[in-house]
Amino acid sequence: MTTTTDLVSYEDALASYDPVMGLEVHVELGTATKMFCGCSTALGADPNTQTCPVCLGLPGALPVVNATGVESAIKIGLALNCEIAEWCRFARKNYFYPDMPKNFQTSQYDEPIAFNGYLDVQMEDGEVFRVEIERAHMEEDTGKSTHVGGATGRIHGASHSLLDYNRAGIPLIEIVTKPITGAGERAPEVARAYVRELRELIRALGVSEARMEMGQMRCDVNLSLMPKGADKFGTRSETKNVNSLRSVERAARFEIQRHAAVLSSGGTIVQETRHFHEDTGSTTSGRVKEEAEDYRYFPEPDLVPVAPSREWVEELRGGLPELPLVRRNRLRGEWGVSATDMQAILNAGALDLIVATIDAGADAASARKWWMGELARSANESGTALDELAITPAQVARVTELVAEGDLNDKLARQVIEGVLAGEGTPDEVVEKRGLKVVSDEGALTAAVDEAIAGNPAIADKIRGGKVAAAGALVGAVMKATRGQADAARVKELILAKLGVEG
Repeated sequence: MTTTTDLVSYEDALASYDPVMGLEVHVELGTATKMFCGCSTALGADPNTQTCPVCLGLPGALPVVNATGVESAIKIGLALNCEIAEWCRFARKNYFYPDMPKNFQTSQYDEPIAFNGYLDVQMEDGEVFRVEIERAHMEEDTGKSTHVGGATGRIHGASHSLLDYNRAGIPLIEIVTKPITGAGERAPEVARAYVRELRELIRALGVSEARMEMGQMRCDVNLSLMPKGADKFGTRSETKNVNSLRSVERAARFEIQRHAAVLSSGGTIVQETRHFHEDTGSTTSGRVKEEAEDYRYFPEPDLVPVAPSREWVEELRGGLPELPLVRRNRLRGEWGVSATDMQAILNAGALDLIVATIDAGADAASARKWWMGELARSANESGTALDELAITPAQVARVTELVAEGDLNDKLARQVIEGVLAGEGTPDEVVEKRGLKVVSDEGALTAAVDEAIAGNPAIADKIRGGKVAAAGALVGAVMKATRGQADAARVKELILAKLGVEG
């Protein structure tokens, strides 16, 4: 196995070589039970309490296919523009590893349920790149190994390992791309954009939460380099189980630089799996990668073939939701925002929150303003995801309504949001408890204006002389006197009227 860690610059690597990528994404389906037995898939149970003879591979136990798992696989295949097999079957993928209690994984090999599709992904600058899909097939997850006593959490250096088979048998869909060529220097960016788009698609279908940080969606990044002008792919490495969008991009970039360093120095790339390290953005060698024949695939004798009727497939096709790219483009048009603004909304995780706020009665501009402004700032300061803040879209919509009705100005609205986030109640309750309504009493406003004019005669003279912009200073004085609870626009109107100047 290679231990090379030398890198060449990214620019030098791309000057000599063309990257070729293959992305394999595993998605845990959100079914109530496992793929081939009735054991629960719920998270958080004590180790090895959600197992049975089937998922432990005990002699004589017979599996039965999860119908919801098959339906989810078909939905994913359709959304990826794949052909859906009229007849397919499962296979046994044989290999020994402690977290495989059966010593084989029930998967699909040469007869996947979905094949020959594509997914159009949108880059941050708006360019659309088409990623061809080789296949999407059904399989089961493995158990979980916890290596104890080492410095890295991996088996090397550990004193012992613990095995939890609760996850063994959870339904997986593995989505495999065809070789991705032609991306050039943007290859790592394409990888990130593809996984992001796939995650949004999976969530839109409702078949999985696809939370990468929880292992519900994991990406294997296969990468090789071809010398410029060559037509034969190079030897690939496979960086396993990358679990964030940023890490997918970093892993691809690192491997491009590492491969180029090895090849440029006359070395040979070893076909192997590699581990990605979040702290350094680097990869290290895992194990020499097997070829397909090493797994000794053969048809699973205990499971009947899956033959979805064409009527069922078309029924599922007709029930597909609006797909993410189509939806985003529609919303961009409706909201009148740029591709850059929409990308910022996506990066912040605010899209669905904004849509829900609009559905609750807010206008689009106000919904974007509060989620991408005050609320995004609060989320960043607290290290909290935007959708985990203690405020609902309906509450944000109520704040925008109070502003539109003139009961709040922006400064007061920010205080209301602060109160809601602090657990002080609904927006109306916070307004009441903190006494935050805009001062609308004309008598009180007039008195405050008179006081500001009397206290600032020089500024008043400038305004009378035609320098209307100077009114801002008097508006500020009134706002200070009313603790920010006056309507600034109305205050300015009163000031100009008092001084006999047209606004």
